[in-house]
Amino acid sequence: MENLVMIGQLLLGLSILIGLHELGHLLAAKAFGMRVEKFSIGFPPKIVGFKFKETEYSIGAIPLGGFVKISGMIDESLDTEQMAREPEPWEFRAKPAWQRLIVMMGGIIVNVVLGIVIFVVLAYQQGDAYIPRAEIVKNGIVALEYGEKLGLETGDKILKVNGKEYERFSEVQRGADVLLGDNSYYTIDRMGQTVNVSLPADMLEIFADKETATQFIEPRLPFAVGEVEKGSNAEKAGLKPGDRIIAVNGKEIMFFDQFDAALQENAGEEITLQVLRNVENRPENSGVVGDPITLTAQVSEEGKLGFRVRSLLDIKTEQYGFVESIVKGTEKAFESVWLNIRGFGKIFSGDVNVSESVKGPIGIREIYGGTWDWTRFWSITGLLSMWLAFVNFLPIPALDGGHVAFLTYEIISGTAPSDRFLEVAQKAGMVIIFAIMGLVIFNDLFNLFF
Repeated sequence: MENLVMIGQLLLGLSILIGLHELGHLLAAKAFGMRVEKFSIGFPPKIVGFKFKETEYSIGAIPLGGFVKISGMIDESLDTEQMAREPEPWEFRAKPAWQRLIVMMGGIIVNVVLGIVIFVVLAYQQGDAYIPRAEIVKNGIVALEYGEKLGLETGDKILKVNGKEYERFSEVQRGADVLLGDNSYYTIDRMGQTVNVSLPADMLEIFADKETATQFIEPRLPFAVGEVEKGSNAEKAGLKPGDRIIAVNGKEIMFFDQFDAALQENAGEEITLQVLRNVENRPENSGVVGDPITLTAQVSEEGKLGFRVRSLLDIKTEQYGFVESIVKGTEKAFESVWLNIRGFGKIFSGDVNVSESVKGPIGIREIYGGTWDWTRFWSITGLLSMWLAFVNFLPIPALDGGHVAFLTYEIISGTAPSDRFLEVAQKAGMVIIFAIMGLVIFNDLFNLFF
C-alpha cells in the first residue's frame, strides 16, 4: 500500500509540474500567433488524446517529461522537412527573436511562479512551527546511530553551528551549513564542558540515504502521557492522560529516551512507576510538586505499555499575514534553488558521491513517502518545481536553457545560428539528456536493490 501511495504522489506531482511547464510554452506561443501542433504530458506511446482546433492534446505512457510541438521550430521531433520549406507567418522561426525567447522561457517562468505560489500558500495557511534553540540548550539532543558515529552523545546541548548561534533546531539537524558547509562543526555543552564536534564534508550524501538521515539526531523529549489505549497495560496500571512519569523502578526519568530504554530493559516484566498527576492544574513556579503516585505496570514483550506520548517541548509557531507570506514564501522558493546550486558544487568538487546524492523518479517517489500528507506533498512539489526551473535553465542544447542561450546570442549579435547548427546541437543535447536520464534511472535501481 505504501508503494502505491508513493507512486500515486509521484505521478500526480510530475503531472502537475510537467503539465504546467508545457502549458507555459503553449500559452506563450499561442499569444504570439504561433501554431502549436502537439501538447503532451509524458512521452510516447500515447495513452489517450484529443484534438482541439489545430492542437492535439495527449498523455504519454512514460511520465518522465513532456513536450510542445510548435510549427517551425527545431525541437526533439527533428522535423527537417518542415524546416526545408519557406517559413509561414504562424511558425516559430518567422517570429521576432524576443518573442521566441519569451516562448522558450514560458515553461521556466511558470515553474518559478508555481514554486513561489506553493510556498506562499503554505506560509499563509500553515505558518512556521519550529523548535527553538532554547529547548535544545535546556534539554539536549538524542544521538542516534549515525550521530554517535560522528562523536555526538545523548544529552549533548548544541550551542552553536560553525561558531554561530542558531534560531531553530532544523538548522542544527539539516540546515544548509550542516549539509553543504565546509569544515562544519557543532559547539556543544557536554556535562558542563564545551567541546567541538566536526562534521564530514559529505553530509549531503549521508542525508540522501533515507535510513541514515533518520538515524542522526533528535531533540530530547520531556513528555507526558497522552491518549491511553483501551485495554492496554497502561490502562490496567491506572495511567491517565497528562500523567508525568518521573521514575521507573526507582530510577529517575526526565526524558522519553530514558523511559523507552527502561521499558526495553524490562520487556515482558512488571515495573513500578512513580507518577505526578494534575501537574497542569498547579500554578506555574508555585513550588508545589506533591507526592508522586506509585503504580505497577506490566511491560509487553515488545517493550510497550500502550499510550501515546505527548511532547512537552515548547514549540514556537509564527503566523504570517498575506504580505508576510509572499515575502517568506518567495524567500523559501529561491533559497531552495540556491541550495541546489550549492549541492551541485559539492558534487563537482568531489566532496559528495553523485550516485548517493542524485535522485531520479524512483528516488523522488521515496522522498514523497508512503503516507499521503498534503502539506508534505505540496512542499516537495514546490521544491521540485523550482528545481525543474533551475535545471531547464541550464544552457544545454535540447533543454529550454539551450534555446534561450542561442536566442540570446541572436538578439545580441543580430545573427541567428543556422538551421543546420541548431539541428546538430539539438541531436547532441538529446543524446546528453537521454544519457543522463539513463544513468539516473540506473542509479535509482541500483540503490533500490543493492
